[in-house]
Amino acid sequence: MAVQKLHPKDLYLAVNQDKFEFSSTKHLEPLDEIVGQERAQQAVEFAMSIKEKGYNIYAVGRNGLGKRTMVLRYLNRHDPNGDASPLYDWCYVADFDEPRTPKVLKLQPGMGTPFKKDIEKLMMRMVKALPLAFDNEMYYSRSEQLKNQLAQKQQAALGNLTTEAKDQNVSLTLTTQGDYQLVAMNGEEPHTEESFEALPQAEQEKFEEIISALEVKLRGIAREMTDWEEEFSDKIQKLNEEVALGVVSHFIKPLKKQYRGHSEIKEYLSAMQKDILENLDIFLEESEDQVALAYAALDRKMPRRYQVNVLVSQDSERFPIVVEESPNYHTIFGYIENATYKGTVFTDFSLIRSGSLHRANGGVLLMDAVKVLERPFVWDGLKRALRSRKLNLSSLEREVTLSGTISLEPEPIPLDVKIILFGDYQTYQLLVHYDPDFSELFRVTADFEDEMDRTDGSEAQYARFISSIVHDNNMLHCDRKAIARIIEYSSRQAEDQNKLSLHSADIANLLRETNYTARAANATMIRVAHVEQALLRQEKRVSRLQDQMLHTFRNGTTLIDTQGEVTGQINGLSVISTSDHRFGIPNRITATTSWGEGEVMDIERSVKLGGRIHSKGVMILTAYLSSLFGKSAKIPLTTHLTFEQSYGGVDGDSASMAELCAIISAFSGCALNQSIAITGSMNQFGQAQPIGGVNEKIEGFFDVCTIKGRHARQGVIIPQSNAHNLMLRKDVLAAVEKGDFHIWAIHHVSEAISLLTGEETGIWQEGGYPPDSVLGIAQNKLNAMRK
Repeated sequence: MAVQKLHPKDLYLAVNQDKFEFSSTKHLEPLDEIVGQERAQQAVEFAMSIKEKGYNIYAVGRNGLGKRTMVLRYLNRHDPNGDASPLYDWCYVADFDEPRTPKVLKLQPGMGTPFKKDIEKLMMRMVKALPLAFDNEMYYSRSEQLKNQLAQKQQAALGNLTTEAKDQNVSLTLTTQGDYQLVAMNGEEPHTEESFEALPQAEQEKFEEIISALEVKLRGIAREMTDWEEEFSDKIQKLNEEVALGVVSHFIKPLKKQYRGHSEIKEYLSAMQKDILENLDIFLEESEDQVALAYAALDRKMPRRYQVNVLVSQDSERFPIVVEESPNYHTIFGYIENATYKGTVFTDFSLIRSGSLHRANGGVLLMDAVKVLERPFVWDGLKRALRSRKLNLSSLEREVTLSGTISLEPEPIPLDVKIILFGDYQTYQLLVHYDPDFSELFRVTADFEDEMDRTDGSEAQYARFISSIVHDNNMLHCDRKAIARIIEYSSRQAEDQNKLSLHSADIANLLRETNYTARAANATMIRVAHVEQALLRQEKRVSRLQDQMLHTFRNGTTLIDTQGEVTGQINGLSVISTSDHRFGIPNRITATTSWGEGEVMDIERSVKLGGRIHSKGVMILTAYLSSLFGKSAKIPLTTHLTFEQSYGGVDGDSASMAELCAIISAFSGCALNQSIAITGSMNQFGQAQPIGGVNEKIEGFFDVCTIKGRHARQGVIIPQSNAHNLMLRKDVLAAVEKGDFHIWAIHHVSEAISLLTGEETGIWQEGGYPPDSVLGIAQNKLNAMRK
C-alpha cells in the first residue's frame, strides 16, 4: 500500500514576496482598522445606528484579538451623520426651596463652564457691592428715621402712662433686667415693704387697685410696642430689600439678558435673586457662624449655595468615548463627597462628583465585563440605569448599611448611552444563562474571529496591519523579508498554512521585541535576522520546562528507542502546554496480551489518570479491533495498554492510532519500527482524523532523535487532514530536504501499520485476510488460540 510522503514544500508555506508592491513599511500605508474582523465591525456599526433601548454591545473573543483597539478606531472615525444623540452640559445647582434635592441644569455643549464663571463673577461682585450698599449715609439716614419713629411712639406711650401713674402717686420704673415695674410712692421715695405694711388697710387696697389698673394698661402698651417693633422690622427688611434689590438686579439683569434664550437659566437666576434677598446676612456678615459655614471649604470668598457644579462639560462636538479602566460603583455612577467644618460633617450639591456614565452620556462607555462583574453592586446598578434611562445619584453607603444619615437626593439626569462590554466566551455564556436581563440590555454580540483566510489580498492587508503597529509605536521600519517572516509566524500561530492568526497582541509583542533587537544592534531597519533572533529569545525565556524534559531523554531517565524494531511498542506524540509555551514530547506506548475475553484494558483509565476523551479514543479503537478480528467469534485475548513513564493525567484521542498499531503488533508478533513516531486519532472504521499541535509534535520527536542519534529512516506519521496545518521549523525542513527525516500523511490506520511493520496490512477477503499480511498473521494466531 503506497503511503504519501510529504515534500518540503508541503511542510511550510512561505510568503511570495514578489507579489509585494513595497520595499518596507516606510512605503506602506498603515491600516486604520483591525485586520480580519469584518463580522465584529458590522455588529458594532449596526448597534451604533440603532437608538432604541437595549442595543448595547458585548464584544466577545479571546484576549489579544484587538477588540478594544478595533472598536476605538471605528468609534473615532465614526460619523453619526446627524443621527447622534444631542449632547449637553450637565450642572447641579441648589434648589433653594428644598436643599436636599439639588436641581439639574441641561445646557448646550460648552456652556456649563462659562455659566459657572459668570455666576462666580456675579457672586464676587455681590460680596463686595452689597456691604457697600448698606454702608452709606443715605441708608443710615433712612434706617435711623425708622428707628426714631419707633422710639418716639414707644416714648409717647410710656410717657402718658408714667404721667397717669404719677398723678396717682405711683412710679413706673425700669428694672436692671429690662422689665417695667409699677411701685407705690411714699412722697418722693418708693414705699418699702415695711412702710407699705404700715399703711392702713384701705390705703393699701387702693394702691393695689390703682397698680392693677395700670398694669393692664402697661400690658396693652407692651403689646402695641411689640407690634410696632414688628412693623419696624418689616420696614427695615423692606428697606434692606429695596437697597439690595437695586444692587442685585443691577448685576443679574445683564446675565438674564445674556441667557435670555435659556429658560432654565432664567428661572434659576430669578430664584437665586429671591434667595439672596432672603439671606442678606450671608453677605452682610451679621452672623459669624452662619457666614463661616456658608463659605466653608472654598478657595474663594463665595457662598456655597450659589455655586454652579459643572458635572459634565462637553469639550468638543464629537460624541464622547469613555474607557473605564476601574469600573467600581463610584467611578461609574458618581458619588457625593462630604466636607468637615469645625468637627461637623456636611454635604451639599457642590460636592457631587461625576462618574463615567455622566461623562459618556450621549456617547459610548467601554468597560471590561469581568471587572464590572467582580465589583459589588456595579452590575445591578448598570442594569437599573439602562432600564430606566436615568442616572440617579444615590449613596451606596446608605443602600448597603441602611444608615439613617441625611443625604442628598439629586434630581436624576436623563441617560442616553451605548455600553460596550469586552469579555470572553465563558463570561458571555454565564450572563446569558444566569441573568435574564442581559439579553434584553445587550442585544448585539460582536463576535471576534481568531483567524482569517490567508490569500494574496489578506497577506497584503496584514502587511498594512504590521505597518500600522510600526507607525503607531515609532518603531524602526521592517523590510519586505521581515514582513514576510512575521506573516509566516502568524500562520504558524494559527496552525494552518491557509490561515492567519488575528491575535494582534502576539504580533505587536513580537514587533516590539524585534525593534529592541534591531536597535540594540544599531540597525537602521528591522531585518529578517532580527525577527528570527527575537523569536529565539522569546522561546528561550519560556522553554525551561521543555529543556528539563529533553534532558531526561539525554541522560536516559526517560526511556525511548529511535531505531530498531520492537513488538507491541510504539512512539506516540503528545503536547505539553504551560501558560505561555507549548511543545511536543514523544511517549512510549506499549501493549501486552494474555488469554481473555477480547477486552482492551486501558491502564490509564483504571488508575484514573486517563481523561474522558482518551477513554473514548480507546473505546473507538476497541470497536475497530472487534470489527477486524471479532466478526465470527470473540477475540480470545485481553490487551493491556499504557503510556510508559506517564505519571500525570493523559487526555485526548490523538494517540488512538498509535495504540491500535501497538495492539496489532502484539496480536501478530510483527515488530514496529521505532524510528517512526505516529500521531492521529481514528474513527470506528479506521479512518485517520486530525489532531492539534501537529507542528510541536513533529518538532518534539525531531529534537529527541537529535539527542538519541539521527539516522535517515526517522520520521513521523500524521493524518492527511493535518497536512495543511504544517508550518515547521527551519531545521526540520532542512533535514526533510536532505532526506534525513520524513513525514508521511495517511488516510487510514492500515497505512500506518504497513509503514511501521514494513509488511502489507491486509484487506478482508472471503473468509479472512491474506495469510502473509499483518492482519492475516494476527488472525491465524487468534484462530489457533480459539481452537
